[in-house]
Amino acid sequence: MEKTLAIIKPDAVERNLIGKILARVEAEGFKIAAMKMAHLSKREAQGFYYVHKQRAFFDDLTTYMSSGPVVILALRRENAVPKWREIMGATNPAEAAPGTLRKELGLNIEKNSTHGSDSPDNAAFEISYFFSQANIHG
Repeated sequence: MEKTLAIIKPDAVERNLIGKILARVEAEGFKIAAMKMAHLSKREAQGFYYVHKQRAFFDDLTTYMSSGPVVILALRRENAVPKWREIMGATNPAEAAPGTLRKELGLNIEKNSTHGSDSPDNAAFEISYFFSQANIHG
């Protein structure tokens, strides 16, 4: 079983979409290995997104991700990373395929409702950033 990290972003939490996204997670065969709600500090967001530090959007992204509560999930299933990315859809909701979370729920390229790891290596880093091994089930 592979694990991936998913985040329900501030825009989706604010719009009361947590239950809808969690229902989709379970409907797609994922098991929730760990889950918590947090309000990231700017510094925590910067540490999490450090791989994008040199990108022009880094400050806006970390400001947004620290603007309100998020729900952080460690998910597991076979091929978890590519499957979650498929379910999320393209980063820009305008370019996302019909039926994807970002197409259905995302507001724009920044407020696109969900985050997902882009590789198994990044998933391992991202999960360990938010959860200790003792808090991950399965």
